Amino acid sequence: MTEIIKSSGTRIKTGVILILAVLLIGYIDSFFIMWLLFGGLLVISISESKKLYKTEIDFVYLYTGVLWFVAYFYPNPEDLIFVLAIVYASVLAYKKSIDTKAFLILLYPTASFLFLFSLYIEYGVMSLLWLLVIVAGADIGAYFVGRSMGKTKFCETSPNKTIEGVIGGLVVAIILGTIFSIDNLSTFGAIVISLIVALASVFGDLFESYLKREAEVKDSGDILPGHGGILDRTDGYLFGGVIMLVLLRAIM
Repeated sequence: MTEIIKSSGTRIKTGVILILAVLLIGYIDSFFIMWLLFGGLLVISISESKKLYKTEIDFVYLYTGVLWFVAYFYPNPEDLIFVLAIVYASVLAYKKSIDTKAFLILLYPTASFLFLFSLYIEYGVMSLLWLLVIVAGADIGAYFVGRSMGKTKFCETSPNKTIEGVIGGLVVAIILGTIFSIDNLSTFGAIVISLIVALASVFGDLFESYLKREAEVKDSGDILPGHGGILDRTDGYLFGGVIMLVLLRAIM
């Protein structure tokens, strides 16, 4: 019991620090700091993904570093995913020696961070805070509804998730997402985006769970005491951010 209390205390302290850090960065709203933050998180996430994909390739740091540097100046950073994919494919065709798991790392998490950065560039810091509210609402709602009335298992990948919990999380995400939606968006648009982004975040969490089960690890890393790794905390956002950017471009 003492160990459980201690572990929960560590988790709460880390969570509070993360929330304060996010609020501070959001308040400063600096393009350079946001670029630097996402870049740092991406480097750590790549390190964690190497463990999940069971590969030791290191050249991805160099290629991704160049990509991220260019993303600072390029207006649509997500386009660069395809440029790097072509580079990888060209090297593979020419040398026949590149580890093809580099394409997996490019897809997840690299592409997702580029989409998050693009979301910030096009719709500002409030879009990121809106994404935070939606995904956090889905997580919190699913946890409490699932614990209180969850009975039906959602899927095999994550036995603890229940259909009731997922539905509860979606409802909470829609309510909070509609309340805290960005400007110049209709109520109907806010509801639709909140629902689909929240659903995407659920599958982002499931995908991370799948990767960890395949790699036979509990967490993607241990950089966040009580929470695990960066991918453990950002999985829902990495899926949700991509969907939010696509939907905002379609609706606004």
